[in-house]
Amino acid sequence: MKLRLAEHAKFQADKMAKIALATTPRAQLDLYCLEPGQSQKVHSHDDQDKVYVVLEGRGRFTVGGEQDVLAAGEAVVAPAGAPHGVNNDSGARLLLLVFVSPPPPHA
Repeated sequence: MKLRLAEHAKFQADKMAKIALATTPRAQLDLYCLEPGQSQKVHSHDDQDKVYVVLEGRGRFTVGGEQDVLAAGEAVVAPAGAPHGVNNDSGARLLLLVFVSPPPPHA
């Protein structure tokens, strides 16, 4: 399955947009679109790993007890059980490719 990521990006003024691109029995691929000031609150999954890949922009990521600023071309891994989240504290849009394995039960 070929995906043109830019064609799926949709930004919303009221909250972060989370777009499911593809799901298999073992993984899910999402696109997260964050306007400046938007965030995904810190949370955790006991049985899922998550990988955030920055496609455009810059954001502040929390994984475990640490925070890092990542820009386009960088990624961070949140292993199962680690609290994680992202905040777009920049003045520009933030576009992320997000891998989750295994996929959430509701996928």
